Parts: sequence; C-alpha cells; structure tokens
Amino acid sequence: MCRRLTRVALILLLLPPLLAAVAGWLASPALVHPIRRELTPDLIREADASFALIGATREDFDVRGPDGVLLRGWKVRPRNPNDNWVLLFHGQADNRVGVIGQGDFLLRAGYSIVMMDARAHGASEGAIATYGWLERNDTRAIIDELVRSEVDRYADEQLRSGKWRLIPAGDFDPQKPVHPPVPLPGAPLHIFALGESMGAGIVLQSAAADPRIEAVVAESPFASLREATYDYAGLHKSPLLGKTLFAPGAWALLYRGEIIARFPAAEVSPQKAVAARTFPVLLICDENDIVLPCRHAEMIYAAARGPKQLWIVPRAFHTAAYGFAPEEFRRRVLSFFSAAASGKN
Repeated sequence: MCRRLTRVALILLLLPPLLAAVAGWLASPALVHPIRRELTPDLIREADASFALIGATREDFDVRGPDGVLLRGWKVRPRNPNDNWVLLFHGQADNRVGVIGQGDFLLRAGYSIVMMDARAHGASEGAIATYGWLERNDTRAIIDELVRSEVDRYADEQLRSGKWRLIPAGDFDPQKPVHPPVPLPGAPLHIFALGESMGAGIVLQSAAADPRIEAVVAESPFASLREATYDYAGLHKSPLLGKTLFAPGAWALLYRGEIIARFPAAEVSPQKAVAARTFPVLLICDENDIVLPCRHAEMIYAAARGPKQLWIVPRAFHTAAYGFAPEEFRRRVLSFFSAAASGKN
C-alpha cells in the first residue's frame, strides 16, 4: 500500500511538469510564427477616412531591414506639422492599423507619424518574429530611411520653389571645405516612439540601440521574453505557477523557439535595455492585464536609469488604457513628448 501511494504521488507530482513541457514544446512555433493579421483594403479605406477627417496625408513607406526583409508601412503628416516624428509599434499578431487611435491624437497635436508592420506581421515580409532581437535593427533602418527621405523631400521643395539652386560643377571650389548643418535641413527635429505589448518591448530595445530615439512611451511591455513565458506557462493565472510546477513549459517554449528562429530568445529583454542607455520612458500598465501583468512594467521601471514615469490604469485590461482613460492617456503622452522635446524630462 505504501509503495502504491508513493507511485501515485510521484505520478501526480511529475505529470503536470511533463505535460507543461510537452505543451510548451508544441506551442513554441506559434511564438515565433505569430498569426498574421492581413492589411485588407477595408482596413486601408478606414484608415484613409480617419486621416482625411483631420486633414492628414499618408504615403507608402517601405524599408529594407539589414537582412533584406522588406518592411512595409506609412508615413503620415498632419495638416500643421511641428517637425517632430513619432514611430508607432503595434502588438503581436496585429498590424499598423492597431495603433491608429494613438496616431490620431498625435496627428491632431502636430506630430508626424510612422506606422510600420513589424517583420512577420501585416504586409511586411519575414516569417520569424524575434520580439526585438532583429526588430531593433529594423528600427534603425527605418530611422535611417526616414531621415534620408525627409532631407531629400525638403531639398526637392527648396529647388522647386527657387529658394535653392544647383551649382554647376565648374563653379564649385573643391579646396573649400563644406560643412553641412547638423541636423540636416528637413530632418526630423525630434524622434519619439510609442508601442504596445510586443511593440512596447521592441521600442524599448530599439531606443537602447539607437540614441536618435529620444523618448519612449510603452504600454503593456514585457520585462523579458523569459519572464513573459512564465505568465504563459502559468496559464495567465500565476507567474509563480509558471516558475515552479509548470516551469518546464516555459523552458521548452524558449528552448524550441531558439532552435526554430535561431536567435537567443532568453536574451530578449527590455528590462536590460532601459538599464543600458539613459532615455526618458513613460511606462503604462493596465491594472487588469492578465497577459502581461503590471509586474513587467514595474520591473522595467525599477531598472530604468533615465527619467521615468509609471502610470497604472485602473480597471483596464491588456493594451486598453486608451479605451479606458482616453483624455488622461492623451494628456500624459502629449505632455511627456512635449517635455522631452524641450529637454525638461
């Protein structure tokens, strides 16, 4: 009887971790191959109607990532631009239209915006999502192209208006050094970023890698990919469950993800990113978020070395802060970017 009870106890003790490991292994492909939300003609028409309502204009904006992946998106200008730009980053299994609400109030305030589909999302190429490992380099390429295209656009406008003229090669003195102004005419005055969920994690890592991003708003970010797997392994009930009884599920999820995508998933960490470079950050966590609970934002807040704010939105669930507190959301974000632009953060 004693041996039988021991065997039963061992089975009950070992079965949950074993099943969790199997579940994590099977779920891993979905982690790196997220469901793709297509950018349909209906979504484009709805976005265009929203832009037209406030007098904003959009143009297609395609950028090649460092590895050759084509990233597709839009540049959108308000009726009265203030020469500042905000990069918008959507969440997992979404596309650029997912952040159109945030884009709307930024455009109304005079900010120009860049709305890209992340790699492996929307209309962009790529089969693998790496949650910041490759995407931070994509962001650098996006900023490079944004600056180049805006400088070229400004130069074309000046030439067409007659304010600038081309100097014939024979009239140019190569011995006289030419020092172009910094920043170049037409370049963005300030570049900020706003992201939610996966996009929040990506932009925090991007800002650590590229100092041209001067300030970041991040809603529902993950502290690290490893920490996020504990929530998934814990069935969004308890991260402690994911770190103990169901921990093999988190381990298997990350381990197989690294094998499939060939990137160090365990090293993907916005928490480490904010400790690596000093920049202003506004962290927004939703009180009833069970996907990425406030624990993540709090861990990032504790690690951040630059000016930082943490706003916990009452009753809101995952990435729903703007829906639950639209006026406060707009006020906080706009005042945050305004302070960053004036150097008061």
